[in-house]
Amino acid sequence: MRSKILLAAAAVLALSTGMAEAAPSAAVVAAVADKGRPEADTKRDADRKPAEMMEFAGVKPGDKVADFIPGGGYFTRIFAKTVGPKGKVYAVTNPPPATATTPPAILGIAADPQYGNITVVSTGIGSFALPEQVDVFWTSQNYHDLFARARNIDIAKVDKLIFDSIKPGGVFIVLDHAAAAGAPIDPDDKLHRIDPAAVRKQLESSGFKYDGESTVLRNPADDHTKPVFDPSIRGHTDQFVYKFRKPK
Repeated sequence: MRSKILLAAAAVLALSTGMAEAAPSAAVVAAVADKGRPEADTKRDADRKPAEMMEFAGVKPGDKVADFIPGGGYFTRIFAKTVGPKGKVYAVTNPPPATATTPPAILGIAADPQYGNITVVSTGIGSFALPEQVDVFWTSQNYHDLFARARNIDIAKVDKLIFDSIKPGGVFIVLDHAAAAGAPIDPDDKLHRIDPAAVRKQLESSGFKYDGESTVLRNPADDHTKPVFDPSIRGHTDQFVYKFRKPK
């Protein structure tokens, strides 16, 4: 009896500290192993842990996913292969500036027939509208930018757009660079970080229910004082991954 109690206690401790991570599904394993992914992406897998991220988010074949501010499409390709031909991926981004000399990378990815389930929504991150609600709404290393003075974004409006874009019972995943606990949100965005507690407070006030955290990207060696682009910490920042659920 004592051994069973100890085992149960250990299991609870593992879950509460984020130590227990579900093994990735076959669909996720295949998506990460996709030969179409560029080497520039795959060489970052050890640090970005895409399989663990997909599993934490609960992405599965047939899902509808929104990738908010997809950048170079690191996660977008993986979403596309995980959800498969019966699923859909919406890459939400700003329209390219009039001065741009090359098209955004995400347009090239969406034009590739092997990622034909990707649709680019380029109406703007502050005023986007998806054609349907999604199972998973995702943003990676970008949520802090929405508070930047230079972007002139109404954060409450964007949070509502995100909330309305998710199916009842669906999830919003926020992966971002952690600031020091209690650090105020910096409108000048000098460090490109945000206090996880501030994100939770912001999104819970927008109607979301906090539904857990993955700790696989946490780095206690990061003292939170350097900009995320500082060579001494770039690619190895302390990152939090929060899951928020839209009530049914």
